[in-house]
Amino acid sequence: MKYIVRFFNSIMQRYLPDPFLFVIILTFAVFGFALIFTDSTAMNIVQYWGEGFWGLLAFSMQMVLVLVTGHVLASSPLFKKGLSRLASIPSTPGQAIIIVSVVSLLASFINWGFGLVIGALFAKELAKQVKNVDYRLLIASAYSGFLIWHGGLSGSVPLTIATPGHFSEKLIGVFPTSETIFSVFNLVILLSLFIIVPIVNRLMMPSKEETFIVDPSLLQDDHLQAVSIEKEQTTPADRLENSPVLSIAIGVVGLIFLGHYFGAKGWQLNLDIVNFLFLFLGILFHGTPRNFLKAVTEAVKGSSGIIIQFPFYAGLMGIMMSSGLAVVISEAFVTISNETTFPMFVFWSAGIVNFFVPSGGGQWAVQAPVVLEAATSLNVSIAKASMAVAWGDAWTNMIQPFWALPALAIAGLKAKDIMGFCVVVLLVSGVIISLGFLFF
Repeated sequence: MKYIVRFFNSIMQRYLPDPFLFVIILTFAVFGFALIFTDSTAMNIVQYWGEGFWGLLAFSMQMVLVLVTGHVLASSPLFKKGLSRLASIPSTPGQAIIIVSVVSLLASFINWGFGLVIGALFAKELAKQVKNVDYRLLIASAYSGFLIWHGGLSGSVPLTIATPGHFSEKLIGVFPTSETIFSVFNLVILLSLFIIVPIVNRLMMPSKEETFIVDPSLLQDDHLQAVSIEKEQTTPADRLENSPVLSIAIGVVGLIFLGHYFGAKGWQLNLDIVNFLFLFLGILFHGTPRNFLKAVTEAVKGSSGIIIQFPFYAGLMGIMMSSGLAVVISEAFVTISNETTFPMFVFWSAGIVNFFVPSGGGQWAVQAPVVLEAATSLNVSIAKASMAVAWGDAWTNMIQPFWALPALAIAGLKAKDIMGFCVVVLLVSGVIISLGFLFF
């Protein structure tokens, strides 16, 4: 295992460019594929790219807020104390790798945005307390939990087909989550990954000589501590900025809304609710408006990658969807499938499409017509075929820098620092998920 990890780490460190350059190279690659495998002209493809370029603006802002609100919450004294206590449980590097893997898997099962942020924040706290733990592997282990999000409670595909009025209802009807998220085959896959992913991460621990150890002092957020201000030197505006009254008042209003929301809809988390929760807890936990705004200012510094790169991925998605390239890929796998192998091949095709269309909902809109029609003709379970798309969408996130950006921003690492470990997780999990769809 150490030899394999060393090989992939070497490849990634040598050849994986910065995520911004990566998405540019990916853009030209998709341009070429669309030109070869579809009827689109070069000008058509440029048009698809430009028209789709701003298609993820709302989602981009949501992801910026995931990073900022999560970072702000984690820098608050109360939350830092809680993470610190949890991080004090493991005493060895191996235990740290396992616990961060499990925490990230659990958080991602509950909600994908929650998992992305909590895993990275917890890993960073572990790096401060556990000696001789490889920081790269720690962050990679935190990110590996994201692998299961689409098979969990926030999976966009199973939640879409469980909602009356969804765009494919006339073709397939409505499928409750008991047939998708809580089906036997999905629970078997989830349980297998909950067991195997932490073990794989533990086995990837490098030798002592190759361990990348970060100085804990570099991870401290001392600059976010409360500012003490002499009363005689403050103006009324200063006193207001350093008073907890307004923070408590608006924080309570936010919590009242959350109480009403969960009371009316149950424990239904989505990205907006997660951001809302993180934001208002951050306001409350920082105590005063000035402390909160200082934390926000610091947190925003890590969001540049998301702001710049997400529009390029939206352009990629525009090419894939408008040119029909995503459909071409899906149909290629469908034509070689039979009743037994169909879910596995759909899973593989979805993994390929996801590499270029990093949006669960967008990918489902593209692949659903092809997959559902083929599943019906082959007499394959619609629920299983749908979850095959969902798992394929989640699977190749392990080597997609798009989704790693928030975790990398929190950790202060580059994509090439963790992707060698993530490739191993991708390969192992790919075998497990494929077998799950083939035999269950």
